[in-house]
Amino acid sequence: MNDWKKITNISVFKEIIINLFPGFFVSALIAIAAQFISDHYGAPAMLMALLFGIALNFLSKETYCNSGISFSATVVLRFGIILLGMKISWHMAVQLGFTAIIVILGLVIFTIMFGIFAARLCGHGFKFGFLSSGAVAICGASAAMAISAILPRDARTEERLIFTIVGVTLLSTLAMIFYPILVEVLRLDNRLAGIFIGATIHDVAQVVGAGFSISEETGEIATLVKLIRVSLLAPVIIIASLTIQLKISKISENKVKPTILPVFVIAFVVMVFINSLDIVPSFIQTLSEKVSRWSLLIAIGAVGLKTSLQDVLNVGGSAIILLFFQTIFIGVLSLVILIYFPIFD
Repeated sequence: MNDWKKITNISVFKEIIINLFPGFFVSALIAIAAQFISDHYGAPAMLMALLFGIALNFLSKETYCNSGISFSATVVLRFGIILLGMKISWHMAVQLGFTAIIVILGLVIFTIMFGIFAARLCGHGFKFGFLSSGAVAICGASAAMAISAILPRDARTEERLIFTIVGVTLLSTLAMIFYPILVEVLRLDNRLAGIFIGATIHDVAQVVGAGFSISEETGEIATLVKLIRVSLLAPVIIIASLTIQLKISKISENKVKPTILPVFVIAFVVMVFINSLDIVPSFIQTLSEKVSRWSLLIAIGAVGLKTSLQDVLNVGGSAIILLFFQTIFIGVLSLVILIYFPIFD
């Protein structure tokens, strides 16, 4: 009875609120400000949240903000990734066709392989190679945060994540501007243009912007192709998580086996499965998508709060080159397939 009183004691909840609320509130304010800038001036919300967070990095050194910022950067992040599964279903693949799925799958696999290999040439390890190439190959900032969550943590985890998110967001924005021009120069028809835009630009918002700037048909095809790339986040995370955890268990001196799959990864897959059954009302899907987006924005703001600008700059020029060449790789490879292998005619 005494234990129950302790558990239900209002002071316990008060302490939790006092510890978590300040840092969470600051992260949420950053997300609101970033979305406001995005809505009114067209700047990428994810990038704005990062920059605002980095600018307010000094707050992470305040003890009253620490717990809430860490909570936002981990728990809120994983909650957002779980809900991301509600915008993905396997029916998307059926609409586009088997050939397109194979091409998209190949682009993702070869881009990740290229990124890991190129990372070694640029003086970086597996973690940054997989993190950056996964973000380029799948869905930009969202993929970067999901992949970072399963990688073993070290002193440079935050700075690698921040740099990757900033890099892929900027490159994605540049691609949104220049790829429609490239499509016009190459005289790709609406269908091929949609496949190219959807298969190469990193973030969903920029895919939509670039696709619909060409034509309605191009925008619809580009969005569908992009969402199929997003759906590949689940199998990539599962395979990577299994590989990493099994490798850790082999080299670990203790006999305790690590958790093979993080709970949030399992929950993400369950969400995709449920959404694929067509039993979720559309208003719940819409609500889940909005909550997911806001959760990820809050989490990115929190990650920015935990990272100083100097930490980001310490990643080095070779990391910029790596991200650039990964972007060029997936773009060139997709164009070669579309132009020289007329499999979509």
